Amino acid sequence: MSQQNSGQTIPPNSALRQRLGGSGRLGAIDPAAIAKAEAALKSLSSNFAQWLADEITKLEAARQAIRVEGATAEAMDSLYLRAHDLKGLGTTYGYPLITRVASSLSRMIDDKDKRAAAPLELIDAHIDAIKAAVRDEIKSEEHPVGRVLVEELERRVRAMGA
Repeated sequence: MSQQNSGQTIPPNSALRQRLGGSGRLGAIDPAAIAKAEAALKSLSSNFAQWLADEITKLEAARQAIRVEGATAEAMDSLYLRAHDLKGLGTTYGYPLITRVASSLSRMIDDKDKRAAAPLELIDAHIDAIKAAVRDEIKSEEHPVGRVLVEELERRVRAMGA
Protein backbone atom coordinates (compact mmCIF):
# COMPACT_ATOMS: atom_id res chain seq x y z
CA MET A 1 0.00 0.00 0.00
CA SER A 2 1.63 3.21 -1.08
CA GLN A 3 0.71 6.70 -0.02
CA GLN A 4 1.25 9.68 -2.17
CA ASN A 5 2.36 12.84 -0.46
CA SER A 6 0.34 15.74 -1.73
CA GLY A 7 2.39 18.28 0.30
CA GLN A 8 4.71 20.71 -1.33
CA THR A 9 8.02 21.91 0.05
CA ILE A 10 8.51 25.65 -0.20
CA PRO A 11 12.06 26.86 0.30
CA PRO A 12 12.33 29.78 2.74
CA ASN A 13 12.91 33.20 1.28
CA SER A 14 16.36 34.34 2.31
CA ALA A 15 16.01 37.96 1.21
CA LEU A 16 15.36 39.19 4.75
CA ARG A 17 18.25 37.17 6.12
CA GLN A 18 20.56 38.68 3.54
CA ARG A 19 19.37 42.21 4.36
CA LEU A 20 20.17 41.59 8.03
CA GLY A 21 23.68 40.57 7.10
CA GLY A 22 23.93 36.84 7.09
CA SER A 23 22.64 33.62 8.46
CA GLY A 24 22.73 34.37 12.21
CA ARG A 25 19.58 34.94 14.21
CA LEU A 26 20.06 38.68 14.24
CA GLY A 27 22.47 38.92 11.38
CA ALA A 28 26.07 39.97 11.45
CA ILE A 29 26.98 42.96 13.55
CA ASP A 30 29.10 45.49 11.78
CA PRO A 31 32.45 45.79 13.61
CA ALA A 32 32.67 49.42 12.53
CA ALA A 33 29.35 50.13 14.25
CA ILE A 34 30.61 48.49 17.44
CA ALA A 35 33.82 50.52 17.33
CA LYS A 36 31.82 53.71 16.78
CA ALA A 37 29.56 52.93 19.75
CA GLU A 38 32.55 52.15 21.98
CA ALA A 39 34.23 55.41 20.95
CA ALA A 40 31.06 57.36 21.73
CA LEU A 41 30.81 55.70 25.15
CA LYS A 42 34.47 56.46 25.86
CA SER A 43 34.00 60.11 24.94
CA LEU A 44 31.12 60.31 27.42
CA SER A 45 33.00 58.52 30.20
CA SER A 46 34.53 61.76 31.45
CA ASN A 47 31.00 62.75 32.51
CA PHE A 48 30.30 59.52 34.40
CA ALA A 49 31.49 60.76 37.79
CA GLN A 50 29.21 63.79 37.66
CA TRP A 51 26.25 61.78 36.37
CA LEU A 52 26.73 59.21 39.12
CA ALA A 53 26.91 62.01 41.71
CA ASP A 54 23.66 63.42 40.29
CA GLU A 55 21.96 60.02 40.58
CA ILE A 56 23.12 59.64 44.18
CA THR A 57 21.84 63.13 44.98
CA LYS A 58 18.42 62.08 43.64
CA LEU A 59 18.56 58.88 45.71
CA GLU A 60 19.43 60.88 48.83
CA ALA A 61 16.55 63.28 48.12
CA ALA A 62 14.19 60.31 47.90
CA ARG A 63 15.46 59.07 51.26
CA GLN A 64 14.98 62.52 52.80
CA ALA A 65 11.42 62.66 51.46
CA ILE A 66 10.67 59.40 53.28
CA ARG A 67 12.13 60.82 56.50
CA VAL A 68 10.01 63.97 56.20
CA GLU A 69 6.78 62.61 54.70
CA GLY A 70 6.95 59.05 55.92
CA ALA A 71 6.80 55.98 53.72
CA THR A 72 4.02 57.32 51.50
CA ALA A 73 3.31 55.60 48.20
CA GLU A 74 4.74 58.58 46.31
CA ALA A 75 7.93 58.76 48.38
CA MET A 76 8.52 55.01 48.12
CA ASP A 77 7.85 55.07 44.37
CA SER A 78 10.49 57.78 44.02
CA LEU A 79 12.98 55.75 46.04
CA TYR A 80 12.27 52.66 43.94
CA LEU A 81 12.75 54.63 40.72
CA ARG A 82 16.09 56.02 41.90
CA ALA A 83 17.31 52.60 43.06
CA HIS A 84 16.18 51.02 39.80
CA ASP A 85 18.02 53.70 37.79
CA LEU A 86 21.23 53.07 39.71
CA LYS A 87 20.78 49.34 39.25
CA GLY A 88 20.96 49.95 35.51
CA LEU A 89 23.63 52.66 35.53
CA GLY A 90 26.14 51.54 38.16
CA THR A 91 28.09 49.22 35.91
CA THR A 92 27.96 51.67 33.01
CA TYR A 93 29.49 54.31 35.28
CA GLY A 94 32.24 51.90 36.32
CA TYR A 95 30.73 50.71 39.61
CA PRO A 96 29.33 47.18 39.30
CA LEU A 97 29.13 47.11 43.11
CA ILE A 98 26.58 49.94 42.98
CA THR A 99 24.58 47.94 40.46
CA ARG A 100 24.49 45.02 42.87
CA VAL A 101 23.62 47.11 45.95
CA ALA A 102 20.94 49.02 44.05
CA SER A 103 19.58 45.71 42.77
CA SER A 104 19.27 44.49 46.36
CA LEU A 105 17.47 47.69 47.37
CA SER A 106 15.19 47.44 44.33
CA ARG A 107 14.35 43.83 45.16
CA MET A 108 13.49 44.80 48.74
CA ILE A 109 10.99 47.48 47.66
CA ASP A 110 9.88 45.97 44.36
CA ASP A 111 6.40 45.00 45.61
CA LYS A 112 4.33 48.19 45.79
CA ASP A 113 2.05 46.67 48.41
CA LYS A 114 4.97 45.93 50.74
CA ARG A 115 7.16 49.01 50.19
CA ALA A 116 5.90 50.92 53.21
CA ALA A 117 6.83 47.99 55.46
CA ALA A 118 10.47 47.95 54.34
CA PRO A 119 12.74 48.63 57.32
CA LEU A 120 14.12 52.15 57.08
CA GLU A 121 17.38 51.01 58.67
CA LEU A 122 17.93 48.57 55.81
CA ILE A 123 17.02 51.20 53.22
CA ASP A 124 19.53 53.53 54.88
CA ALA A 125 22.19 50.79 54.88
CA HIS A 126 21.79 50.33 51.12
CA ILE A 127 21.97 54.05 50.38
CA ASP A 128 24.92 54.53 52.71
CA ALA A 129 26.69 51.61 51.02
CA ILE A 130 26.21 53.21 47.61
CA LYS A 131 27.55 56.53 48.87
CA ALA A 132 30.51 54.85 50.58
CA ALA A 133 31.35 52.92 47.41
CA VAL A 134 31.70 56.15 45.47
CA ARG A 135 33.46 58.02 48.29
CA ASP A 136 36.04 55.24 48.76
CA GLU A 137 36.12 54.20 45.09
CA ILE A 138 35.05 50.66 45.88
CA LYS A 139 33.96 49.74 42.39
CA SER A 140 33.37 45.98 42.48
CA GLU A 141 32.59 43.11 44.77
CA GLU A 142 36.16 41.98 44.17
CA HIS A 143 37.11 44.52 46.82
CA PRO A 144 36.99 42.68 50.16
CA VAL A 145 34.96 45.38 51.93
CA GLY A 146 32.61 45.70 48.97
CA ARG A 147 32.02 41.96 48.83
CA VAL A 148 31.26 41.63 52.55
CA LEU A 149 29.00 44.67 52.46
CA VAL A 150 26.90 43.61 49.49
CA GLU A 151 26.64 40.02 50.66
CA GLU A 152 25.35 41.15 54.07
CA LEU A 153 22.80 43.51 52.50
CA GLU A 154 21.57 40.77 50.17
CA ARG A 155 21.38 38.30 53.08
CA ARG A 156 19.19 40.69 55.06
CA VAL A 157 16.90 41.32 52.09
CA ARG A 158 16.54 37.56 51.55
CA ALA A 159 15.77 37.12 55.26
CA MET A 160 12.85 39.52 54.76
CA GLY A 161 11.50 37.22 52.09
CA ALA A 162 12.20 39.62 49.24
